[in-house]
Amino acid sequence: MSKYKAYPEYKDSVVEWLEKIPEHWGASKLRYMFSFGKGLTITKEDLLDDGLPCVNYGEVHSKYGFEVDPAIHPLKCVSEHYLKSSPSSLLSKGDLVFADTSEDIEGSGNFTQSISDQTFFAGYHTIIARPKDRKNSRFYAYLFDSQEFRTQIRYAVKGVKVFSITQAILRGTHIWLPTLIEQEKIANFLDHETAKIDTLIEKQQLLIKLLKEKRQAVISHAVTKGLNLNAPMRDSGVEWLGEVPAHWEVKKLKFACSFITKKVDIENKKTIALENIESWTGKYIATDSVYSGEDVEFKSGDILFGKLRPYLAKVYFAEEDGVAFGDLLVYRSKRNFLGKYCFYQMINEAFINTVDSSTYGSKMPRASADFINEMEVLLPPFQEQEEIVNYIESVLTKFNEIETKAKSAINLMQERRTALISAAVTGKIDVRKWLAPAL
Repeated sequence: MSKYKAYPEYKDSVVEWLEKIPEHWGASKLRYMFSFGKGLTITKEDLLDDGLPCVNYGEVHSKYGFEVDPAIHPLKCVSEHYLKSSPSSLLSKGDLVFADTSEDIEGSGNFTQSISDQTFFAGYHTIIARPKDRKNSRFYAYLFDSQEFRTQIRYAVKGVKVFSITQAILRGTHIWLPTLIEQEKIANFLDHETAKIDTLIEKQQLLIKLLKEKRQAVISHAVTKGLNLNAPMRDSGVEWLGEVPAHWEVKKLKFACSFITKKVDIENKKTIALENIESWTGKYIATDSVYSGEDVEFKSGDILFGKLRPYLAKVYFAEEDGVAFGDLLVYRSKRNFLGKYCFYQMINEAFINTVDSSTYGSKMPRASADFINEMEVLLPPFQEQEEIVNYIESVLTKFNEIETKAKSAINLMQERRTALISAAVTGKIDVRKWLAPAL
């Protein structure tokens, strides 16, 4: 921020979490600057594939925070009869839509702003804030995104497991207001600067996506084609495997691994459930969940395979003994079949997709253990299995290092974005003389 100057004079603000604002800025409360409404009183069952677009609290939290445009962002729809029954839930360009509940305190105050002239609705669990003066509604979006404003919300929300925002909470929050000309200048400045940051973030996110694709490609090729590019090949006789090295065996999983079903008491044992496994990585994620009763015992070196869709890609190579809870199948590699190699076979995308094609059930589709046990796996000579595992893990280590750096860069850029917004909308920096670079 050092390249930006401060305002010449400041005064005390009326906001507990904001010490000073520029001398000539005003202060108010949302109740005087906005009118409020609520989104449609509907449930997920009322959402359709066609009709009028509708933004619900889920999209505010996880997809289209800060701004939404139904022409760009895919939204579920509602029936046109809501035009007559609930016109007050329609959005105009510049309106802000707050999620009225959040599962964590950090999500309290999450919102999105309509940047479209298209007709669409605010949906369930939302509060609409309509600026009375729409000239600089974009400034309000940045103001609401600042840490100083969001801190007010977080101190006011009610709840323990679910945190709720009400219209009364929003009405009572303090805001600080530059002149209209400054509001426009600040919004334009932030549009330009955050767009540059967002572009850099998108490039790092694309890199992470490409690394995941390359990770799958490396695993798939290594466990189905091997490392010797000149090895003679033959038809495996299995559609999803295609051609394989001629000297490799093809066996059903049940002949290569033991299917473990022995149940033990969970008390005082490490438990692993689907939520503890990160998709496509096999990484263990610690949670605070507590389980009780009995379930399947596993040993260090076993493979845990999630049979519940969409969690089939949750495959874990156990590094210690424990109990597999719920929808996890436990496999133990037999003689001449390296456990880690079996793990990479079962996390191979083609293996996962084949299992996925067998799932049954409408609400919670799952794969049967019988189908998975009949799946074919490949058995190279044991030494070759070790070489393949070592190769995969050396490549994945490099990919993980690159991904870690990319995630770190994203975090730094997001922190800069947050700091820049707060500095501009609270007057810590003076952008009145800022000019957009010539195209």
